Amino acid sequence: MGLTALPGQKVFLHGGDYNPDQWLDRPDILREDLRLMKLAGVNVVSLGIFAWANLEPREGEFTFEWMDQVIESLHANGQQVILATPSGAKPNWLALKYPQVRRCDAQGRREPQQLRHNHCMTSPVYREKVRIINTHLARRYGKNPALVLWHLSNEYSGECYCDLCKEAFRQWLRARYKTVAAMNQAWWAHFWSHTFGGFDEVDAIDPHVNGLALDWKRFTTDQTVDFMRAEIAPLREFSPQVPVTTNMMGTFEGLDYWRFAPALDVISWDSYPLWHSNRSDYEVASDTAFKHDLNRSLKRRPWLLMESTPSNVNWASISRPKKPGVHRLACLQAVAHGADAICYFQWRKGRGSAEKFHGAVVDHVGHEHTRVFGEVAAVGRELAAVKDILGSEVTAKAAVIFDWDNRWAINSSAGCRHSEKNYEATVQRHYHELFRRGVAAEVIESTCDLADYQLVIAPMLYMLKPGVAENLRRFVHDGGTLISTYMTGIANETDLVFTGGWPADGLMELFGVWAQEQDLLWDHQSQTLLAVPDNGLGLTGSYAARHYAEVIYTRGARVLATFEHEFYAGFPALTVNSFGRGKAYYTASRNDDRFHSDFIGGVLSDIKLHGPHGSALPLPDGISVQVRRQEGREFIFVMNFSEIRQEVSVADRPLRLEPWGCEILAVP
Repeated sequence: MGLTALPGQKVFLHGGDYNPDQWLDRPDILREDLRLMKLAGVNVVSLGIFAWANLEPREGEFTFEWMDQVIESLHANGQQVILATPSGAKPNWLALKYPQVRRCDAQGRREPQQLRHNHCMTSPVYREKVRIINTHLARRYGKNPALVLWHLSNEYSGECYCDLCKEAFRQWLRARYKTVAAMNQAWWAHFWSHTFGGFDEVDAIDPHVNGLALDWKRFTTDQTVDFMRAEIAPLREFSPQVPVTTNMMGTFEGLDYWRFAPALDVISWDSYPLWHSNRSDYEVASDTAFKHDLNRSLKRRPWLLMESTPSNVNWASISRPKKPGVHRLACLQAVAHGADAICYFQWRKGRGSAEKFHGAVVDHVGHEHTRVFGEVAAVGRELAAVKDILGSEVTAKAAVIFDWDNRWAINSSAGCRHSEKNYEATVQRHYHELFRRGVAAEVIESTCDLADYQLVIAPMLYMLKPGVAENLRRFVHDGGTLISTYMTGIANETDLVFTGGWPADGLMELFGVWAQEQDLLWDHQSQTLLAVPDNGLGLTGSYAARHYAEVIYTRGARVLATFEHEFYAGFPALTVNSFGRGKAYYTASRNDDRFHSDFIGGVLSDIKLHGPHGSALPLPDGISVQVRRQEGREFIFVMNFSEIRQEVSVADRPLRLEPWGCEILAVP
C-alpha cells in the first residue's frame, strides 16, 4: 500500500458529521444511530464540531461524560472518531461575558452574538478560552483508541476590524516592510496623498490603495493560520501521534490555503457542487474535479473529503436533490482524484434551526428505508470492496496555476475591466480541456516547483512574485511547454506595475512578444481570430473572442492566429516562441470554447501528452477518465456525467456506461 491520507490507514473512511449533543434527551435515537451506522457502512464519524456549549455549558464547568459515553459506544460499534475543536461556534456565555471576542465590521461596530465563525482571531481572551477547551479535549481523548484525527474548528473564514486586529496588522506590516518609507513605496501611497507618516497611521482598509488591500488579505490569512497553530499546540502536546486537519472550502476567496498546508498533516475539504442546476452536470463535474485536484496538490498526496451532501444542500437559491446514481458517481469522482475518505454533512437531520432541511444520511423519518440511505449504504459497501485503491497516487504531468495573491490583485485593480474579470473561471476553463481529455493535472500556485511537469498553463498571471518569472523561464528552457494569456506579467507582489514593457521580468523574451495595449470589449462586443495556415496545431477558420484583447508585437515569436477587426486587425492573437528546448504560447484574447478545444488539444497532441484513452482528442461529452496508480497497477475510473447511456473505449476495453455510471478498471 502506498502513501495513505492517514498514517496506517487500512480502509477508505466512510462516515460523516455526527451531532449526538443535539439528541441527548433521546437515548433511543442514539442507540438507533449505532444500528443504522452499521447498515450504512459507516466506519468513522466527526464529533464535537459545534458542541462547545454542551462541553462547557458555563465558564470553567466541563461536562464530558456524554462525550465519553458516545465515543465508547461508537468504538464498540466499529466506528473511529474524528474529534473537532469547537472554536467554530462560541457559546453564548463566552460572547456575552467577553464581548471583545466578537468581531467588528469594517466600520468598527461590534457584532452581536449570532451565526458562527464570527470570533476575533486576535482576541487574547478567545485564544485562551480555546486553549483551555482544546487542552481538556487533548488530555481526555488524545490517547483514546477510537481517535484517528483532530478536526480543527470548522471552515475557518472571515475578517475582523477591531482595534486588536488593526494593531496586529500594523505589527505584521512592521515585520514585512521594516520601514514606513518602504511600505509607502510598495503601496505607491504618495498617490492621492495617502502617504503614511508611521505604521500607527494605518487604519482604514482603503481599497484604492491596492497594495494595502492586498496586504490586508494576506494578513487575514496569516492571522487565521496563527490562530490555527495556537489551536494545534495543546493537541500536539498531549497527543503528538494524532494528525491534524481542518476542513477547507475549495477556492474560497477569503483565505489562501497554500499558507495553511504546512501546518496541517492531512488536507481535507468540504465539497458541495450544485448538480442539476443552470449549468450542465459535466461542467459542474469539471469544476469539482478542479477543486479536488487543488486540494490534492496542496501536499501532493491523498486527501479527505470531509463534508459532502448525500442529497441536497439547503443554502442554494434552488436546492435540488441528487438524482439516483449521482451520489455514487460524485463519491467515486472524489476517490478518482485522490480522496481516501468520503464523509457527509450530516449523519442525521436535526429538528430545528438553520440546517434542519440540509441533506443527511438519516432523514427526519428516522429509518433506513429511503432512497438516499440506500445509496449511501451502497457506497459504503463499494468503498470496502475497492480497498486496494487506498493510498494510490495520481500522477500528473500537467499543471494549472491558480494563485490566491494573483486573484486578489486582479480583483482589486481598476483599469482593466471592472466586471467579468473572471480569473477563477478563466483558469477553470483551461483546466476543462485537460479534464475533457482525461489528462491528469495538478492545480498549483505560481511559486511551486515546475520540474515534474511537461505542460504548465498559467492564465492571467497578472502578478509576478519574486522568482516566478525565472521559474517559468527555467521550466521552458529545460524542455517544458507553457501556455499563458493576456494580462500576464504586469505587476509585482505589492501590485506595483512593472516598467519597461509587458510581460515583464524576462517574460517578454520568453514569450517573444510585447503587449503594447489592451482593448477591453463591452459585453455585447466581440472580436474574431483567424487561424494562420499551417499553424501546426490544427487550428482552422475563425474563433470568437470577448472581454479582453491585447495588441501585441512579436519579438521572435511565430504567429499562429491573427485578429480580424478593429485598429489591430492583422495583429497577432496567438503566438508560440521557442525558448531553449521548450515552447511558450501566448494567447492575446479571451476566446470561445472551440478555440480552447482546438488549441489545447493541438498542444497536447504536439507534446504527446494523452489521457488513458491514448489520444489528445476529447472524450465523448459527459465522460471523464481519471487514473490512480500504485505499485505498477493502474486503477482507471471511467465516469459518465450525463443522463444518457454512453459507449467509450479506454485501455483497449470497450465500455457501456449507464446514465450517471462509473466503471473502475484495474490494469494490469
